[in-house]
Amino acid sequence: MELFVYGGVASVIAEFSTFPLDTTKTRLQVQEKNIKYKNFFDCGTKIYRHEGVKALYSGIMPAILRQSVYGTLKFGTYYTLKQFIISNVYNDEKIGSENMLINISCAALSGAISSALANPTDVLKVRMQIHGKGTENIPLHRCFYEVYYTEGIRGLYRGVSQTSQRAATIAAVELPVYDLSKHLLLDRIGDQPANHFISAFIASLLAAITSNPIDVVRTRLMNQRKIFRSYGQTSLTHSTAYFSNSFECFSSILRNEGIMALYKGFIPAFLRMGPWNWCFFLVYEKLKTL
Repeated sequence: MELFVYGGVASVIAEFSTFPLDTTKTRLQVQEKNIKYKNFFDCGTKIYRHEGVKALYSGIMPAILRQSVYGTLKFGTYYTLKQFIISNVYNDEKIGSENMLINISCAALSGAISSALANPTDVLKVRMQIHGKGTENIPLHRCFYEVYYTEGIRGLYRGVSQTSQRAATIAAVELPVYDLSKHLLLDRIGDQPANHFISAFIASLLAAITSNPIDVVRTRLMNQRKIFRSYGQTSLTHSTAYFSNSFECFSSILRNEGIMALYKGFIPAFLRMGPWNWCFFLVYEKLKTL
C-alpha cells in the first residue's frame, strides 16, 4: 500500500510543478493548417501575454485528479507486481532484482490499465488546456457536464485506446530504463539524488522519442467532438475534422502535414517529461526512505 501512496503523492507534486509545459505541448499538438504558434517558446510566451498565467494552468484540476488515479495505480501496480513476480514466480538468483522482460511486461500492463481508468480526467484536461482563458473560465464541473451532455459517456472515453497505447509505451520504456540505469549506476555513484537525476533523464528522453507520435494522434482525437445533443452555446474549442479511428487520424497527419507533424510538441514534451520524472523520482525515492 505504501508504494501506491508514494506514487500518488509524487505524481501530484510533479504534475503541478511542470503543468505549464504540458499546456504548451498540447496547444502545439492540436495545430493543423492554421499555424498560430511557431515553436515552444513562442507558444508559451503568447499564452502568457494574451491569456495570462492562469491559462498556463487551465485544466490543472482534472490533471491533479488524473494523477491521483493514474499515478497512484501506475507506479504502485508496477513496483508491487514486479516485486511479487521476482520474489514468488521467478525466485532465481540468476534473474536478479532487475530483469528487463519482467520489468517491461509489468510496466506496460500497469500503464495501460491505469490510463484507461483515468481517461475521463485526461479528456477534460485536454479540452480545458486548449480552451485556455477564451471568453470565460470553464470550471471542472461545467466542462464535465458539457462533454457528458453533448457527447455522452463515449465523449469521456474519447481516445482511450490511444491513451492506453501511449501510457503502455511510456511505462514500458520509462520505468524499466530508469530501474536499469539506477541499478547500473549504483556501484559508481550510489543510491543518491545524482543517480536518480541521471536515470530519470535517460528514461525521459527514450520515452519521449517513442511516445510522441501516439501522443499527437491521441491529442487530436481527444480534442474533436461528435455532438449528438446541443447544450446552449457550447464553449469548448474543438477540432474541425472528425476521425473515426487512430489509423485514419495518423494517415491524415502524414498525408496533409508530413511525418514531422507526428513530432509536434516534442521539445515541450521532453522538457516537461524530463522535469516531471526528475521531480517524481526524487520525491518518490525520498518518500521510500521515510
